[in-house]
Amino acid sequence: LLGQILDHWFESEPLKATLATDAVIGAMASPHTPGSGYVLLHHVMGELEGRRGAWGYVAGGMGALSHAIAQAATARGAHIFAEKAVCHVLLGRAGEARGVVLQDGTEVRSKLVLSNASPQITFLELIPQEQLPKDFVQRIQQLDTRSPVTKINVAVDRLPSFLAAPNARDGQPLPHHQCSIHLNCEGTQLLHQAFTEAAHGRPSSRPMIELCIPSVLDPGLAPPGCHVVSLFTQYTPSELAGGRCWDEEARNAYADTVFDCIEDYAPGFKASVIGRDILTPPDLERIFGLPGGNIFHGGMSLDQLYFARPVPSYSGYRSPVPGLYLCGSGAHPGGGVMGAAGHNATQVAIKDFRHL
Repeated sequence: LLGQILDHWFESEPLKATLATDAVIGAMASPHTPGSGYVLLHHVMGELEGRRGAWGYVAGGMGALSHAIAQAATARGAHIFAEKAVCHVLLGRAGEARGVVLQDGTEVRSKLVLSNASPQITFLELIPQEQLPKDFVQRIQQLDTRSPVTKINVAVDRLPSFLAAPNARDGQPLPHHQCSIHLNCEGTQLLHQAFTEAAHGRPSSRPMIELCIPSVLDPGLAPPGCHVVSLFTQYTPSELAGGRCWDEEARNAYADTVFDCIEDYAPGFKASVIGRDILTPPDLERIFGLPGGNIFHGGMSLDQLYFARPVPSYSGYRSPVPGLYLCGSGAHPGGGVMGAAGHNATQVAIKDFRHL
């Protein structure tokens, strides 16, 4: 249990609760849920510029990272086709992968196919079900993809000024504006209460909020004097109680709750807002192909990690379809901007390619 780990090392309840957010981030789980301690460990894996467990902002936004990877690939001869949706994986006579078919009918032939789409999209939508073992299909269908995350992107005309650390008169950014700011995290019980509400189909009345202002470090993201505020919030259920859907009214009602909470910490925040974009779990699934809106392509619970990711017997990146490999967050070791799944899958694919 995460609570036991934090109690062993720390005394301050606000500190424990703040650390606990990284144990439940993206997970429909409470700090009291068994196995939650692993997710905290997962978020401090690796290093950034020699600093173990450090995180960083990507200059130009997260899309700039994809662009850098694309540039590196094209410099080595790769061809990238943007806005070309894949209809299905092309199979040979023996059921092996032979490329992909695009929605416009174009066939792209290849001896190997690597998919960084979710296991659900890869195996339930891009491959005919009769080509896969029934027990494999059943396990993919049963993956826990519940997600509590609603992402809210906000444009503001001035920096938030927090009661705990008011802005200077010149309005210049302070050190805390350059960090991740955690709100409604005074105690782990608050996080547990927020989870319990969502477990019953209701958005949290006091949501866990992780607030970042990337434009402080990367001024090109916003006009002079203005800023972009990124809000990573939970808990919001994918399906609301009573069969209600996430319509505009429900979206705005939840966002208003989040903004009211921020206002308590930083009076004047709501008046500074000039635009907002609200992405609930169904929106994240529809726009980005995240099953259930899950940022990790599936829960990072102990029954869906290591040798069981995405399912037992297929944790080594290979799939029941020869020549088809899973290289996204649904593969070992899971989600996060670290590239481990892609790196590992590539090594396996290269090894197999030498024998083709």
